[in-house]
Amino acid sequence: MPRLALRAVTQRFGKQTALRDVTLDIPAGRIVGLLGRNGAGKTTLLHIAAGLLLPTGGSCTTLGAPSKKLDTPQLTCLGLVQQEGRYLEWMTVRQHLDFNASFYPRWDRALEKRLLEALELDPKRKIVQLSVGDRQKVGILLGVCHRPALLLLDEPISSLDPIVRKRMLDFLLELLRDDGTTVVISSHILNDVEKIVDWIVALDAGALVEDSAFDSLQESFAEWTLTSTNGALPVAFAEPFILSRQGNERQAVLRVRTSDTEAAARFAATHHVELHARPLNLDEMFPLLTSQRSRDRAS
Repeated sequence: MPRLALRAVTQRFGKQTALRDVTLDIPAGRIVGLLGRNGAGKTTLLHIAAGLLLPTGGSCTTLGAPSKKLDTPQLTCLGLVQQEGRYLEWMTVRQHLDFNASFYPRWDRALEKRLLEALELDPKRKIVQLSVGDRQKVGILLGVCHRPALLLLDEPISSLDPIVRKRMLDFLLELLRDDGTTVVISSHILNDVEKIVDWIVALDAGALVEDSAFDSLQESFAEWTLTSTNGALPVAFAEPFILSRQGNERQAVLRVRTSDTEAAARFAATHHVELHARPLNLDEMFPLLTSQRSRDRAS
């Protein structure tokens, strides 16, 4: 059974549609990168998964139960870390952790101690005294110290420095290895995300536009640098796997998406060009995954 399953989920806020007919399965033991531009529907999807929003249409099942009926068996196995969490400002970090721990029978004090040290967070400080980054660290501890089966992360590392971000990402891999935790992480820091994810889900204007293994995306997306060996290069190429073109009549740079391993050699022979190919990283793939043009041309 998937840890998270959406069926034709639509979410409207007045005249605005935040999610459009999204169907998605996320199984156990997967680290999913949830991508999309601002306003694409990422936070809405995570809130529906956590039971904080009820979808306007369709259904969502979280940890085997309808998200609108999540109760103690599911909530004690669910972790949610939001970019801007809400805390009891007058409490110290220690008091806040103790208060939350009382609701979770599996709260791991040894893990809590280790994360306090790794994230460089002083448990004696009051919440009201914390910086934005330290508040994010509190949210991370509250979301993971009960060792959830499903962990939903909404921009959890945006305010952390690079050293602490790396420690956090290493910890997520540890959760997957030791507990089989399913992780869904939404983040704009794509260079960090691509180090840990094994699956990509992308939203564009509320619609699901990608649901693929990260390995397969790495194999299919590439940048080709072309140099003409016989006359001028055409202004445009007819091949449907070409997503973008830059350059002039002597040299051009193409962004392509194709699973055909022979496509580059065949293209070079057909167009009489020297071709140098390199794979794209996730930061470079992102605008291609989340643009209408790339979807139309890749279909």
